[in-house]
This record gives sequence, C-alpha cells and structure tokens, in this order.
Amino acid sequence: MLSKIAEDTKNTILSVIQGAGEIGVALQIAVKDNVISALKGVGQITTTATGVVSDIVSGAIVAAATTGTTLTTASKSVVTGAIKGALEVGTDSIDATQKVVSGAIKGTAEVGGDVAGVAVSSVEGAIEAAGSVGTDTEKVAKTAVMTAVKAADEIGTEAGQSVRKALLSTASLPKDVVKAALGGK
Repeated sequence: MLSKIAEDTKNTILSVIQGAGEIGVALQIAVKDNVISALKGVGQITTTATGVVSDIVSGAIVAAATTGTTLTTASKSVVTGAIKGALEVGTDSIDATQKVVSGAIKGTAEVGGDVAGVAVSSVEGAIEAAGSVGTDTEKVAKTAVMTAVKAADEIGTEAGQSVRKALLSTASLPKDVVKAALGGK
C-alpha cells in the first residue's frame, strides 16, 4: 500500500509521463523537482526528513509501471533525478542514495516488477547522478549496491539472491566496487 506521499507522487508523475515525448528525461526532471520541493518543505534536512524521498521514488516507480514504461529504464531516470534533487538541497550523498535505491526496489516489488533489473538500473542511476554533481562515485556506488541488496533481502531470499547475481554479472557496473560492497562474495 502506497503512502500518501507516494500516491501523490504517482499521480503527478502519471501526468508528466502521459504528456511527455521523451519519458526518461521528463521522469528525471519531475522526480528531481518533487524531491527538491518536498525536502525544502521540511526545513531541516535530517535522516527522518529524507524518508520522504523513498516514498517519492516508490510513487514514481508505480506511476511508470502504470503507464507501461519499462521499469528497468524508468528506474535509472527516477534514481538519477531523486539523487540529484536530494543533493541539490544539501542531503548527505549516502543518506540520499540509501533512501532512493530502497524506494526504487520497494516500488518495484509493489507492482511485481523485475527487482534484479531495477537494482542494476538503480545503481547505474546513482553512479550517474553522483558523477554529474561531483560526489564520490565509488562511495555512492558501494552504498547503492548494499542498499539494493538489503531492500531485496527484505522482500525475500529469492529476490536478494537475484539482485546479488544481477549486480555481479552486469558489465556496466564496477566489479571491484560491487564485490567489495557484497563482502567479496
């Protein structure tokens, strides 16, 4: 069941997707704007306050699924936009990455999507966002991997194993960072 924030985000994102020519770019901008607006509205940026980011990401993932947009493609745009937005208002890169990646995995599970594929796309999006704003990409990548696995493990053992396998077998991700994040497994 989506939270009120996730449901509101879903409805906003649905409007954006339905009116967009280039869905990926529109999705990234809409999510970034939602995150910035939500975090500016809470005043002091704390770990508790950034929990709203996870809800925004979940809502965006559900919206993408509702429109038939491929979640592996959408999740990269959603994660990139959410992390950029969170960092723009001063959120710690680790906290932002944890909230965003967790929200993407949980949103995907809610709609019965490909959790492993979304985990890979989410890590790619986190790395892209970190690089574009000049944050330590290795630290963000490691955090994204660990968070994706943790969120998948919370869904179930099979989801956790699928995510680990997908992360380790994806050529676009830095193998040394993924292995370090997974404890050398």
